[in-house]
Amino acid sequence: MKTTYREAMRAAIRDALQRDDRVFLMGEDVGRYGGCFAVSLGLLEEFGPERIRDTPLSESGFVGAGIGAALGGMRPIVEIMTVNFSLLALDQILNNAATLHHMSGGQFGVPLVIRMTTGAGRQLAAQHSHSLEGWYAHIPGLRILTPAVLADARGMLWTALQDPDPVLIFEHGSLYSSAGDLPDDAGAVDIEHAAVRRPGTDVTLITYGGTLPLTLEAADTLSADGIEAEVIDLRVLRPVDDETVLASASKTHRAVVIDEGWRSGGLAAEVSARITEAAFYDLDAPVARVCSAEVPIPYAGHLEAAALPSAERVVAATRQVVRHG
Repeated sequence: MKTTYREAMRAAIRDALQRDDRVFLMGEDVGRYGGCFAVSLGLLEEFGPERIRDTPLSESGFVGAGIGAALGGMRPIVEIMTVNFSLLALDQILNNAATLHHMSGGQFGVPLVIRMTTGAGRQLAAQHSHSLEGWYAHIPGLRILTPAVLADARGMLWTALQDPDPVLIFEHGSLYSSAGDLPDDAGAVDIEHAAVRRPGTDVTLITYGGTLPLTLEAADTLSADGIEAEVIDLRVLRPVDDETVLASASKTHRAVVIDEGWRSGGLAAEVSARITEAAFYDLDAPVARVCSAEVPIPYAGHLEAAALPSAERVVAATRQVVRHG
């Protein structure tokens, strides 16, 4: 069936609510308004205010309530409107959700799912254009998911709700309106492994989330020039699927990491380091990175576009890596 990323996410939430009475959705404007990005539109009318709960504008408060509900046996889905607002709940996420299992000696789990929109490209200026999923991938005790395709948007949530530990799902804002075909029987998917989205032999392009479409576009452009790029969608940023990444880099002997986060101390640096540590002697060229410029994301459209990764920048970086080899 034809659907959008937004509709696939909504179907995933609906499915979880139908499957398990312990599941409920809470967050700012998720009820009567239908969600800031219309993901939960219609769910209040379908499931009622006990299970689709609007919250006050207090991320620390309602994330804390979600942690308490999870400790009490519920399966909450907490929606934080955008990733920048999650900073107001960072103490709850880092010091409570991520640590309680460890600090209780395994006596308590926190089966909590937190969803949030991430990424730039929509002229929302510096305070609403963060890509901080790499920050959260730094924290032990969390699982970090970045659905980039319809099947993952539809299928990751239910699997995440089965995890005894907290799971953060980052939905790139540019993907909500993307459309395509999704099988009528689409359901839960694996949240352990990366995926090869395009096979290739000459270079490995590693990315996730909102930069997957532009990376695939770059791969098509490179193919026209005789460079066959293999595209890896990480899907899971913590724990990273080293096996899939290293197998591809060892096969193609070259790698480029594409990440909308900032270059310094970012996820791209982590992936690059893992490849260099484990597959150094299989490489024919240094690992390259394409990241956002080291600036607060600008508001002006042309400046924002200049600051973000693009297919053209990926093509240029890849050609340089191939020439180097």
